[in-house]
Amino acid sequence: MKPRSLDMHIVSTPGTCGGRPRIAGRRITVDQIAFWHESLGRSADEVANDYDLTLGSVHAALACYFDHREEIERDREEGRRIEEAMESTTDSKLAKKLRDRLTT
Repeated sequence: MKPRSLDMHIVSTPGTCGGRPRIAGRRITVDQIAFWHESLGRSADEVANDYDLTLGSVHAALACYFDHREEIERDREEGRRIEEAMESTTDSKLAKKLRDRLTT
């Protein structure tokens, strides 16, 4: 049996998932796998079973994450800042309705 290299499990495609590294053939990013594993305490087996992935793909995603942790964490933080900025400048429909009711 010929071993598969990490690049057969993990791909980055401009225009798909913002070009972030992801599981080949899926829209599940390395960052998502790392979050489920690191932050939620999910084992590699649990992630593989829950998302119908091979254990090799999950381990490849985790290897990619640990090899590029600083860059991935920096991208994650930038995404949070963008999201917060958008939330602070954009009213939800509910907030707008409530404000309209209070001013009438």
